[in-house]
Amino acid sequence: MRLLPLAPGGPRWDSRRHLPSCGRALLLLLLLLGGCLGVSGMTAGSRRPNVVLLLTDDQDEVLGGMTPLKKTKALIGEMGMTFSSAYVPSALCCPSRASILTGKYPHNHHVVNNTLEGNCSSKAWQKIQEPNTFPAILRSMCGYQTFFAGKYLNEYGAPDAGGLEHVPLGWSYWYALEKNSKYYNYTLSINGKARKHGENYSVDYLTDVLANVSLDFLDYKSNSEPFFMMISTPAPHSPWTAAPQYQKTFQNVFAPRNKNFNIHGTNKHWLIRQAKTPMTNSSIQFLDNAFRKRWQTLLSVDDLVEKLVKRLEFTGELNNTYIFYTSDNGYHTGQFSLPIDKRQLYEFDIKVPLLVRGPGIKPNQTSKMLVANIDLGPTILDIAGYSLNKTQMDGMSLLPILTGASNLTWRSDVLVEYQGEGRNVTDPTCPSLSPGVSQCFPDCVCEDAYNNTYACVRTMSALWNLQYCEFDDQEVFVEVYNLTADPDQITNIAKSIDPELLGKMNYRLMMLQSCSGPTCRTPGVFDPGYRFDPRLMFSHHGSIRTRRFSKHLL
Repeated sequence: MRLLPLAPGGPRWDSRRHLPSCGRALLLLLLLLGGCLGVSGMTAGSRRPNVVLLLTDDQDEVLGGMTPLKKTKALIGEMGMTFSSAYVPSALCCPSRASILTGKYPHNHHVVNNTLEGNCSSKAWQKIQEPNTFPAILRSMCGYQTFFAGKYLNEYGAPDAGGLEHVPLGWSYWYALEKNSKYYNYTLSINGKARKHGENYSVDYLTDVLANVSLDFLDYKSNSEPFFMMISTPAPHSPWTAAPQYQKTFQNVFAPRNKNFNIHGTNKHWLIRQAKTPMTNSSIQFLDNAFRKRWQTLLSVDDLVEKLVKRLEFTGELNNTYIFYTSDNGYHTGQFSLPIDKRQLYEFDIKVPLLVRGPGIKPNQTSKMLVANIDLGPTILDIAGYSLNKTQMDGMSLLPILTGASNLTWRSDVLVEYQGEGRNVTDPTCPSLSPGVSQCFPDCVCEDAYNNTYACVRTMSALWNLQYCEFDDQEVFVEVYNLTADPDQITNIAKSIDPELLGKMNYRLMMLQSCSGPTCRTPGVFDPGYRFDPRLMFSHHGSIRTRRFSKHLL
């Protein structure tokens, strides 16, 4: 397949055609004015590093989601750094992907769910956020060739959002899936023109199609400018359709029976408590089958990674390329008797894999630093040499961690926020429950509700490994977990923890929910620089003041 990139405001142009000398001079001037000066330590005249971001869909870290990916772990993790404490600010596809692209928490990019009404790929998103994504900055200010292939945002391609003709600012090459994850029978927007695919494995299996167009890009791109690639696979999202050669693998694999598997969610939010315990045999068989199929789909992702790394090595680009591998959110299979989904505040849904290799990163490293996907954009811009002070991003650059900077001051907490979704009518599978629930299973277990709206502070320090969460419901329900003593988050200690610490966490949550840019990176409760005025926590009646959520936007 011959790849042709997009030309801003004009016809497509041949990717092998170089800029004329006057164009190169103008580009150099723009780069200097834009502040893309390259990472420290680059020699004069050397080209800035390339960057590849590999993003999977619904891949957990806590329940063994990386286990099938032996090649990926060897080619990226063992050749660089694995982050053991990587989190997403919202455990749902579209809000999390928006955080990756913008470097912002959901309350700042305003994508709250997977619908157009929730700002997922809406006209408002396109107008306000897309021009300020890190790929847009890479292309306009840093002179990077930018390539996208795969799932973008869940409502991308919707007629009310411009259809498949819409190509977001910042992309030289655009191969985007219409709407949500599929493996066959889908439509791609290829630089704004629709192309339908059927169900012939050799030409239509989406993971392999993404691999092939990515390799084509590496063959046809310009060699005079650095490049950024974002490859967003459907796996391991439902419908969990494995490639034919992998459909009989993992036959003896079952979902992990860890301590929080198939137990009642005692002292948790009502949505968790309503789950039927123990689960029915049919529910357990269903989730075991889903777990197995999810692993099968990841084997094709593993093949994609291997092909990509080998091609980069063959073309001589590998040593000058950073490769990031991560997921948009985690997943659960039976924890607290919830069959399958994400959306919850627990580790299995908010913790994701993050592996990075590249120039200056020593092999076989593991970092325990608390990081989030809002850090990916700042990190990639930092690699390109763009000043983060010129952005409105909430995240931090991981480059000092990756390159082993000494005396590094780092954050001790991150924000997690989610706005629940529910229907205004009673779900037919759960007539005993009132309107307001959604994502319900035949056994009348609902995975979401309109008041499954929460915000959490996830904090890690030398002495504390803690999660503090508040719900926007009539109870203003609170969940607190000490993950040092209780890594499976079985015991909610909200009523037994020190009230002073509870007050500090409540105040810190309010601070983070209203933060923007640099204020999102201020010292947390367990940082030496933290300052707390207890008078701010009390109303005239002496009760702890709590932050309430908006029903419309976080």
